[in-house]
Amino acid sequence: MRKSDRVAKKHSPMRRSLMKGLMALPAAALLSSSIQLANAAEVNTTGLAVTEDTVKVGVLHSITGTMAISETGSVQAEKLAIDQINAMGGVLGRKIEYVQEDGASDWPTFAEKAKKLLVNDKVAAVFGCWTSASRKAVLPVFEQYNGMLYYPTFYEGLEQSPNVVYTGQEATQQILAGLDWVTKEKGAKSFYLLGSDYIWPRTSNKIARKHIEMKGMKVVGEEYYPLGHTQFNSVINKIKLKKPDVVFISVVGGSNVAFYKQLKAAGIEMGKEKPLFLTISVTEDEILGIGGENIDGIYASMKYFQSLPNDNNKGFVDAFKAAYGDDIVIGDVTQAAYLGPWLWKAAVEKAGSFDIDKVRAATPGIELNTAPEGYVRVHENHHLWSRTRIGQAQPDGQYKVVFETDDLIEPDPFPAGYQ
Repeated sequence: MRKSDRVAKKHSPMRRSLMKGLMALPAAALLSSSIQLANAAEVNTTGLAVTEDTVKVGVLHSITGTMAISETGSVQAEKLAIDQINAMGGVLGRKIEYVQEDGASDWPTFAEKAKKLLVNDKVAAVFGCWTSASRKAVLPVFEQYNGMLYYPTFYEGLEQSPNVVYTGQEATQQILAGLDWVTKEKGAKSFYLLGSDYIWPRTSNKIARKHIEMKGMKVVGEEYYPLGHTQFNSVINKIKLKKPDVVFISVVGGSNVAFYKQLKAAGIEMGKEKPLFLTISVTEDEILGIGGENIDGIYASMKYFQSLPNDNNKGFVDAFKAAYGDDIVIGDVTQAAYLGPWLWKAAVEKAGSFDIDKVRAATPGIELNTAPEGYVRVHENHHLWSRTRIGQAQPDGQYKVVFETDDLIEPDPFPAGYQ
């Protein structure tokens, strides 16, 4: 970020809102600002962009293209966390500067920008990606150049990298738990699987199909459409014909706007229990574009909803709205993106260094009592222990939480029998 940008930000509405947001944070979040300082040579032995006063990180998301509707919230959350951390004194006494790059909803572009951040900008960490396709594109880059990626999106699992911290849920925490809820609580026996055509929906539905069939139930249809697809009338007619108990949906990005509006135009009432619509991809961020009236009644399986009634979340929502406006909404991935800078800060300060290998070694066991979703902890496999929640969409664009697991679910990215 240029010096002129930093000067401009000093007097921005977001900057003016920080103290209000910090006052809402639990006191424990403020304790780590008193870390003993060390000179740059001691905390940075590998040539990262660290000075006596600053440390540089990367923000890498799609701010253009079909995925911008989903990823904009992640960018906002990461910047909010960075500004709050800076207002507390930074990391090891250094203010965070960020370099933002646009993946432009194009996976090769993500890889190109990741290399630029690691090789040219020498950032100490990158907060970014949304789709599994973008994550898979950048993963070899992070492993080759030994960078650290904090990835916020719920995803299909079947991956574990020492160079990635996965702050969203993997399949056992979201997909399997969601299917178990709908079969137990709603008596579902037949499913129609619908997703966008790339790795996350296809792998997620492969896992879902195995789980459904292992439980003695059946899949009556399975369809995929390209990112940005807007014509869903054909599959809507197939759903009417097949009459599944559940339509299990992993459509992402701007396609969601067309899909749910066309469902409503076709006369399908999503508040009815048959078919029941269960999404693993539509957060409050997407509903803002879809319109609450067009999605009222669907269910979502995720770990976070803006409506969660806890003090951590109230402080987070207040700070987010103070920074970005009262009309802003916050979804699951946005909250998981917010965790990234805080988890990195905690690992750096535990390690007493910005060096990637030392931060990696310090990462397992990191805890956040201040997470908006509630308490989280980093597993040795670099995923988070978290709860699963089911929400039902309301006309105002929020989800009403109708179920949550009693305990944190241990992350298991390689579940036996699902690979």
